Amino acid sequence: MTMTPRENFNRAMNHQQPDRVLVDMGKHIGSIHKKAYLKLMEHLPDVEMNNQDRILDRMAQTVIPDEALLQRFNIDFRWLVPNWVQVTEREDTNGYIDMWGVPYRATADEDHFAVDGAPLKNATLADLETYAWPDPFDEDQFKGLAEQAKYWFENTDYVIGADAIKAGPLMTALQMRGYEQFFMDLVIDVEFADALLSKITDLLKQMWTRYMQEVGSYVQIAYVTDDLGTQTSMLMSPKLFQQRIKPKMQELHEHIKSLADVKLMMHTDGAVLPVIEDIIEMQVDVINPVQTSTSGMQDTANLKQQFGERLSFHGAIDVQQFLPNANSQELRWEVAKRIQDLGTEGGFIIAPCHNIGHDIAPENVIALFDLINELGTYPLQLNDEIALNQSYFANH
Repeated sequence: MTMTPRENFNRAMNHQQPDRVLVDMGKHIGSIHKKAYLKLMEHLPDVEMNNQDRILDRMAQTVIPDEALLQRFNIDFRWLVPNWVQVTEREDTNGYIDMWGVPYRATADEDHFAVDGAPLKNATLADLETYAWPDPFDEDQFKGLAEQAKYWFENTDYVIGADAIKAGPLMTALQMRGYEQFFMDLVIDVEFADALLSKITDLLKQMWTRYMQEVGSYVQIAYVTDDLGTQTSMLMSPKLFQQRIKPKMQELHEHIKSLADVKLMMHTDGAVLPVIEDIIEMQVDVINPVQTSTSGMQDTANLKQQFGERLSFHGAIDVQQFLPNANSQELRWEVAKRIQDLGTEGGFIIAPCHNIGHDIAPENVIALFDLINELGTYPLQLNDEIALNQSYFANH
């Protein structure tokens, strides 16, 4: 008997062999840019897609994918998205100010919005007491999510996810204080750094408490986002991370898992191999996005060998260098290799490692998901497929 997505998820996350590799797309940091979506609409005329104006992430200008597209790509997840609240429009430019007081400005072509200032750049410790912090009990933030979650839980077999409250202790502190200043704070003004991190963490814990009161009985996975790495290295030394940042992240993660029976997935871009042991210790069950274009994360077989008994993996299909440039043969090899490396005995959710940008041809987007559905059936038999394509690469 074929397993449902939820049954496959339970087996895969317990590092047991499912029926097929799980497939995801459509959450914060993992959807499709509005321009790429329009291209997909042209290439999939038989799929009813009308959501090009339903923005999921205003900063990245990604959309909420239509249900018809999710079904066309055989996506196993449905994500509950917290509502956009406590945001004010800027009068001085095309932009907005988010709930944390961080200003954003649209790029010239309105391709996305970029951080445009740091409200706490010159703040003192005393200023943290009087700052206009977001209201963690805003009823509108999670309005309607319980009804949606209940409907999916009772009427579908999809894995239901609590999408991120798009803020994490580190990245929110960096945006509020400014990157340069907060990195200095972590070393020379530890009292301020710790106070800011604690305030952000406490507010996020309160928001997640309210969130799980609404949807906790229906969801199987919760998603948190922060960034620890660059293309080539960590944002800070592992030692500094362990001393100043890890305790707050772990506190938040443990709090979320105390609220509901969920697996916890953490998003962190970059070259984070030096702290994966710490990530496991921070109660993370699934690491996203396995950014294979960064230092140390290319060898997915090694990642599975080192950490696969204690950690599951999400992503691994690079959208930065690979998907925009891959031909059909390369794409086939990539999908086969990542499934074989990370999906043996479960523990893998395959997905684009970040948002699908408009520099990626719609043909490659469609081919990616078609290949996943072709090659992702267990028991995996991909060694010949990988060897055949390696032979192709050796001759081109």
